Amino acid sequence: MLGGVSELRREPSDLAHELEAVIHAREEVGPSLEPQLVERFVDRLEAEIDRRVDQRMALQRRQPTSRSITPMVLGSLGIAIPLMGVAGGTAGAAGIIAVCIAIVLVNFFWAVTLRR
Repeated sequence: MLGGVSELRREPSDLAHELEAVIHAREEVGPSLEPQLVERFVDRLEAEIDRRVDQRMALQRRQPTSRSITPMVLGSLGIAIPLMGVAGGTAGAAGIIAVCIAIVLVNFFWAVTLRR
């Protein structure tokens, strides 16, 4: 499990030391092996960038999104008024009770999913 943003950063000296080693190796081996040294360092640098991006993406996935219950409640009230009118006109008190129970259940399950 990742702790926090501080774990996203590796020691900058790791890559700096590796770059210094590549530069010294380049001086020792000459221009014939320079492309392989540079390619290997670039591959290492790309892997480090990918690792950091993956860690940041994992942190963003774990952070809870802030969803508000207000739109759901207002939407439920907006739909409840005409539904109660129709249910009361066709089924009477039993219809109104059924609509109220349904709206309470929808809001309850919405609130439960907010806490996950």
